[in-house]
Amino acid sequence: MKTPFALSRSIRTLAPLALAAALAGCSMAPKYDRPAAPIDTAYPSGGAYVQQAPGTPDAGITADIGWREFFRDPLLQQLIGISLENNRDMRKAALNVEAARALYRIQRAEMLPNLGVSASGVSERLPADLSTTGNGAVLRRYDVAGVTAAWELDLWGRVRSLSDRALASYLALDETRIATQMSLVSEVANAYLTLRADQELLRLTHDTLATQKRSYDLTNQLVEAGNSTQLDLRRAETALRTAEANHAAYTRQAAKDGNALVLLLGKPLTPELSRQLDEAVSLPADLVPADLPSGLPSELLTRRPDIRAAEQMLIGANANIGAARAAFFPTITLTGSAGTASASLDGLFDPGSRAWSFLPQITLPIFRGGALLANLDVSQVQKRIEIANYEKAIQAAFAEVADGLAGKRTLDDQIRSEELLVAASQKAYELAEQRFQEGVDDNLTLLDAQRTLYGTQQTLVRTRLTRLNNLIHLYKALGGGWTERTMQSGATAQQPPRLQVELSRAYSTPPRSRNRKQYRQVLNLNQGASFHEER
Repeated sequence: MKTPFALSRSIRTLAPLALAAALAGCSMAPKYDRPAAPIDTAYPSGGAYVQQAPGTPDAGITADIGWREFFRDPLLQQLIGISLENNRDMRKAALNVEAARALYRIQRAEMLPNLGVSASGVSERLPADLSTTGNGAVLRRYDVAGVTAAWELDLWGRVRSLSDRALASYLALDETRIATQMSLVSEVANAYLTLRADQELLRLTHDTLATQKRSYDLTNQLVEAGNSTQLDLRRAETALRTAEANHAAYTRQAAKDGNALVLLLGKPLTPELSRQLDEAVSLPADLVPADLPSGLPSELLTRRPDIRAAEQMLIGANANIGAARAAFFPTITLTGSAGTASASLDGLFDPGSRAWSFLPQITLPIFRGGALLANLDVSQVQKRIEIANYEKAIQAAFAEVADGLAGKRTLDDQIRSEELLVAASQKAYELAEQRFQEGVDDNLTLLDAQRTLYGTQQTLVRTRLTRLNNLIHLYKALGGGWTERTMQSGATAQQPPRLQVELSRAYSTPPRSRNRKQYRQVLNLNQGASFHEER
């Protein structure tokens, strides 16, 4: 049993350590408050926008639609799957996250004591005038430190603030990885639809070229029979050469579209995929859902990974202010070692050779030429910059959704009108051809009808492509494309191991459910594992 004196001495010894541990939890970073979103509480309304009926599901439905359910074309689904596995931008984004996670672990390690083992041997000769005996001597010393420790007492939260900044950078890069995936899904879909549209235009041009060739041959026969003029023949030839030039241009453009798609996929096309793409010579209108609930603008804050990444950068800048403030205060470092020491190597482990050292050090900045104050100013300005970046990301997301909603209704109306225009142009061409063969009208009327029909058909294909691209952009703007399968509420599954549970919470749950505590749990559970293994 300890005596009162021994107990009192233990309390005096432990009290400073307890106080240091309590102060180590302090932070000089300002309290983080999310800036108000600089956007309206509702999307624009008016003649260009579709008014949502009451009770329409919110944007969470759109954001949780898996890309395999959104894109209904099996070939496109296959292409997107290939790109997510092989695209180099996706690999780079994943590796950036892996590097940021390692940097965070490095910075977090600064909060813990550094422990190690060391051994050393020193031999030196002292001249006579430096020796205490007045004679030159050779001194030898051998040390084995079983434990060496070094630890900075983080009284003002400097190390913790730097750790929080590294964590925010890691989280921001992970959100950027998700945004990269969403962009890649959208880009592959756009490239695929562009290829199909240009191949449809190529087929349309091929048919028009055949028609112009027949018209030229017929006009040439009429000229030879004396029933037409050279002017009519030259007009027919002009239309023919124009169709030939258009055919060559669309052939080249379709090839370039294929090359762009291969670049996004990250690997060459297999013969089977090439065959299927060559056969995709039309642009279906029902490739993606036509109805996408827009929800409320405030939901963009939790659904858009680019906005979440911008907020994490703001959180990191806020933490950096805490580190800059803490630099004005003293730095206390504790270093020590315990082991054995001897003047001879064979007596290193003899009884009585035990040795220890304890070297506390305190450093107080007095004069740095204004560097510390300038560093604080820089960190505060950087926070204001990140606030501007965060607000800009919100405004850009709002504008993208508003543009998509405006295009949704107007493009549908435009397509309906252009379809009627194509039908009218087709009828006019048929009548002009009939009247030309009967000799009622000249060749000029037929050529004008052919040119008008061809132009309206081209315009309709391009507008249909614009409509599909607009729906894809709206799907991405509302936060869609981050998951392969549609998220089902209340779904149950077999309970996986604890590590997989934590990883699933951080990487597989809807992005709005993420929090910093879950990321810390994942990092603690999975030290040293690769990012690809986590996924």
